[in-house]
Formats: sequence, C-alpha cells, structure tokens
Amino acid sequence: MIRWPRFLKGLLVSDAQADRVVPPSGYTARLTVFAAGAMAFLAVFALALSLASGRLAVRWGDELGRSATIRIAAPADQQQAQTEAALRILETTRGVQTARALTTDEQADLLAPWFGADLPLDALPVPQLIEVIETSEGMDPAGLRLRLAAEVPGAVLDDHSRWRAPLVKAASRLRLLGWTAIILIAAVMAAMVTLAANAALAANAQVIAVLRLVGATDSYIAQAFIRRFTLRALLGAFAGMALGMAAVSLMPRAGDETASFLTGLGFQGWHWLLPLVLPPLAAFVAFVATRLAARRTLEELS
Repeated sequence: MIRWPRFLKGLLVSDAQADRVVPPSGYTARLTVFAAGAMAFLAVFALALSLASGRLAVRWGDELGRSATIRIAAPADQQQAQTEAALRILETTRGVQTARALTTDEQADLLAPWFGADLPLDALPVPQLIEVIETSEGMDPAGLRLRLAAEVPGAVLDDHSRWRAPLVKAASRLRLLGWTAIILIAAVMAAMVTLAANAALAANAQVIAVLRLVGATDSYIAQAFIRRFTLRALLGAFAGMALGMAAVSLMPRAGDETASFLTGLGFQGWHWLLPLVLPPLAAFVAFVATRLAARRTLEELS
C-alpha cells in the first residue's frame, strides 16, 4: 500500500546518499527521459484528436439534425408550380424556421465537385432543391411527407437521418480511438520505464549487495530507484507536453481555407489545461512501473 505523504516527501526531498545508488547518467537515464517525452508528445495529439472528434460529433449532430432538404423532381413545366406549393406548405408547417429554394448557381456549386464547374444545368433534368432549417423543437417528418405526397407529387423529403447517424457514429468511434491511443501510450511508457529500471538494477547488482551488507533495507534501495526514474519521467513528459502543445497551436484554424480537413484539430477554451495532467500521470506510471520492477528484481537478487 502506498503512503502518499511519505511517497511525496521521498520524491521531493533529495537524499544524496540514496541518489548514489542510481547512476546519474547513462543510457537508462536517456531512455527514460526520451520515452516519457515521446509518449507525452504523442499523448497531446491523441488528446487533441479525441476532443476534436467529440466536438465534431456534436456539431454534425446539431447541424444535420436541424436541417432537411426537399427535392422537387417534376417535369420542367411543372417544377416552378410544385416548388411554390412546397414552400407554401412549409410556411404553415410547425417546427420549420426557414425554407428557401436554392438558386441555380447554388445547385451548380453543390454539383461542381463531381461534374465540374461548367455543368450546364439548363440542359439536364436537375431537380429543384429546397433547404429547410428547423427550430429547436424540430418538425414532424412523417406528417410533412404526407402533406407533400398529397399536394406536391414530385416532392421528396430528406431529413438527413440516414446521413447523420453514420457521421456521428464515426466521430464517436474516432473519439474512442483517441482515448484508446492514450491508454496504449501509457502502457508503452510503463514498459519502457520498466526495462530501463530493470537494466539499472541489474547493472548495480554488486552495489545493492554491498548496501545490504552495511544494513540498507530493500525499501531504502528501491526508493532511490523510484525517485530517480519518477523524476526523469516527469521531466521528459513535461518537455514532450510543451512541444506537443506548441505543435498543436500551429495547426490550422477554422478560417484557414488551405487545410479544411485539419480545421478544428486542437484545444479550445479550458481544454488547453488538460495536457497539464500528462506529466503527473507519466510520473505516476513511472512510479508504479519502477516500484514493481524494483521489488521483483530485489527479490531475485536476494
């Protein structure tokens, strides 16, 4: 069982005699600092990805949930009349905030990614689209479909439900993937610290034997390793976190038209404080890993 006041005192208060047990330099020190820094750097991006995915899921759900489209597929001589009839129905439909027919230019812009900017809409039987924005209460899609079927034969209502659910589900899974990545990063760092601690303990087997001969307890020896490796992990994780936050701050923002795919991948508001949890978390992971490694190795050297 960990006694936290004693544990924190052992970490913060230096013991020159105990610190000599662990070599101040060497590949174990560099490995621990590098592993903690690299894992913290990756954890910042995984955390940013998870938070951005959560915001994306909420935004997609809200935007698609409050919008609908009516498609008027009618003969050319009837399209205008049916469009006006559909707009009159929408004016008296409860839950509809605004409704408007898209212009020819707007419909051409929607089709441009697939057919090019020079698509001649006048020569093609392109249906007329009506954009519908709902109120916060929402509308009754089933009732609206019945009214449209009775008065506007060529009207088809798309409430975006078949598009909204997969998009929100994908964003939610992406958020779960981000948290899973953070857990795997913590596990990898624990493995690296355990390897480094085992190597340091094995390299100092003779020193440990001498310390036991002069009366040093295993807890005293283990505390020296725990303190050194925990502080190394804390230092490396802090450096990796700082670099990760600096890199995230350079990511494109919503107004950057050159990288729309990456827009919003970052922290917003108080979320900038969340990466500050990573260095203490890395120190805790290093503490647990080193403690278990020291206990196991000291038992083997007995």
